[in-house]
Amino acid sequence: MNKIISSSLLSLFLMTTPSLAAMPACADKADAPMNVDKASFVKVVTSSNAFEIESSKLAEQKAKDADVKEFAVAMIKDHTMAAEEMKKAAKLDDVPAKLSPKHAAMLDLLKGASEQDFQSLYIGMQTTAHMEAVTLFATYAKGGDDEAVKAFAAKTLPKLKMHKMHVMHMAAAH
Repeated sequence: MNKIISSSLLSLFLMTTPSLAAMPACADKADAPMNVDKASFVKVVTSSNAFEIESSKLAEQKAKDADVKEFAVAMIKDHTMAAEEMKKAAKLDDVPAKLSPKHAAMLDLLKGASEQDFQSLYIGMQTTAHMEAVTLFATYAKGGDDEAVKAFAAKTLPKLKMHKMHVMHMAAAH
């Protein structure tokens, strides 16, 4: 039964997916899948940075393993710096570190997590957050509507990719 379902899902995926021959050889060479306006990008990035910083402050205190605590320290440092650089690029004097409802709910979930569940939950959330961030920054760097913010996105993208790889290695190790 599971093989039938798996085969059906694979068939459905292949029917709805563009031909691999039509896809670019490298994702970095592809056009942006959509255009993101500056205001939307700034809003999402502001919330994401605030989530990264606040969740990592919790991880500094609650994580069990040293590598997770070290990752948290790096997240606080790097995302604080990214927030400041974005303010400069976007020419904004003050961008309040307001969490979106999604990020607020994620942070609340972390705050309420048991000691036993905290670390794996944090790593899982960081993995998802960095996958989303890489996609968002790559999209804006290619199709954004503000040259200074596009340059910020392009400059920040390699660091986010590094964070993503780091957290994925942590996820595999824990």
